[in-house]
Amino acid sequence: MNEEVQMYLEDAKEKMDAAIVHLDAELVKVRAGKANVNMIAGVSVDYYGSMVPLTQVANVSVPDPRTLAVQPWERAMIVPIEKAIMNSNLGLNPDNNGEIIRINIPALTEERRSDLAKQAKAECENAKVSVRNARRDTIVELKKLIKEGLSEDAEKDAEAEVQSMTDNFGRKIDQLLVEKEKDIMTI
Repeated sequence: MNEEVQMYLEDAKEKMDAAIVHLDAELVKVRAGKANVNMIAGVSVDYYGSMVPLTQVANVSVPDPRTLAVQPWERAMIVPIEKAIMNSNLGLNPDNNGEIIRINIPALTEERRSDLAKQAKAECENAKVSVRNARRDTIVELKKLIKEGLSEDAEKDAEAEVQSMTDNFGRKIDQLLVEKEKDIMTI
């Protein structure tokens, strides 16, 4: 197979892999009723005038399935951390005892579970769109190669390979969705 064709196929695979990695990161943020350190990983805290990730000013742990514990490295950071968690739109209510911030993770209602399942489905659909865009971009580039002397048979073979990759990544995304929905719906 032509080197340029191989390069385009590898590029498509990299883009599709990136879509899966991004999807994994987004699905972790969709909480499933269990405490998870990643739930508040995206929270930024005002640290003496600079916005920094929560994990840079405190240790976050999961003492039990329904509780997150945030242990600030400086006692003065308790109030800014608590404020950042409340302002993060995660629906979490921190409670501090002067040394440690505890966050109780409420049990999910049936309605909230179905909302989270819809959110997970939307993230998976976004990933599928990214995979299809990678396929489309690659096919456009392959068609340009015909004008540069690539045989139509070689182009069709490469196109079939891109479609096969697209199908495989689509199945991976579907599997991730099934696993996440099972996780969300498990009480």
